[in-house]
Amino acid sequence: MIRKAPELNVMGGALQPCSTDPLTGFFRDGHCNTCAEDTGSHTVCAVMTEEFLAYSKYVGNDLSTPRPEFRFPGLKPGDGWCLCAARFLQAYDEGCAPRVSLAATHQRALEIVPLSVLEACAAKSSDDD
Repeated sequence: MIRKAPELNVMGGALQPCSTDPLTGFFRDGHCNTCAEDTGSHTVCAVMTEEFLAYSKYVGNDLSTPRPEFRFPGLKPGDGWCLCAARFLQAYDEGCAPRVSLAATHQRALEIVPLSVLEACAAKSSDDD
């Protein structure tokens, strides 16, 4: 039986949803939940940008092309997606990281990505207005 890790975000609070349209997450439950079997650590709730989608395709992970056989609609700018922590860090190092929802990013992302990096890429929340 697969055991989910505690559903906590990088700020220590309850993990918030990342996206239900498109449906994301290792468990396809809309959250960036994880477990020991999630070897890719799909824990960073990223908000897609044109630049990141082009970068991801360039490095061999095409997230923008629909794949109906996998019930994958293809992502577009503005979509939330539970991204592999290492891929996020790679994009950050290359200068094209997407924005991040801290409340929806699983605390296990911190095993790979420093909190300061996630905070630097934090998406503006509506509470900031």
